[in-house]
Amino acid sequence: MVFDTVNQYHQLLHRVDAWFDQCLVAAPQHIACTKGCSACCRGLFDITLLDAYLVQVGFQRLSPEQHSEAMERAHGRLSQLQLQWPDLQPPYILNALPHQQWLEMPEDDLTPCPLLGPDGLCLIYDYRPLTCRLHGVPHVDISGEIFCDSYCTLNFVAVDPFTINELRAPFSQFFQQEVELLSRFSQQLFGRSHTELDTFIPLALLIDFTALDHIEL
Repeated sequence: MVFDTVNQYHQLLHRVDAWFDQCLVAAPQHIACTKGCSACCRGLFDITLLDAYLVQVGFQRLSPEQHSEAMERAHGRLSQLQLQWPDLQPPYILNALPHQQWLEMPEDDLTPCPLLGPDGLCLIYDYRPLTCRLHGVPHVDISGEIFCDSYCTLNFVAVDPFTINELRAPFSQFFQQEVELLSRFSQQLFGRSHTELDTFIPLALLIDFTALDHIEL
């Protein structure tokens, strides 16, 4: 059952990819996002536990050398984070931290993602989290509702992206389906439904999903 949910989520991510491809077609001269650009692959990004599971699926497909090097970087990142958040312990679910300590993100953090290859390419590109696929372009629903008004400073330097209707997408549907799938996923893992379960990308590599049924949240 878990694999069915993960597969449905992967299909949702491909729909988001299709939207981004549509943006590149609609405004190629205004979007600097290209293969090898890794400006956004730095710092801390919180992702859902469902994203983390999919990250691990992609991670297991790496070569032994890539796997070992990325895991070493992830453990190094964990050691750094535990200096700020001593309560950050297995299974590395941020919502379990006292008083939501994880909301206090370090500023100006340029630490590369542990899954960023030396060539600037993502090692698990087809399995990367939702936030990685959304970055760079504002999120304007087809209804006109704005879900996120920020975008990469390398993009849209000479035009207002909010005037380009082709950049819009059914974000309301995207995010609603994401919540529904996370709820189902958590029900399958914990026997209880949760709509907010977050971790950081480096920590996603370290989560033991086989032990989560014993965790109280």
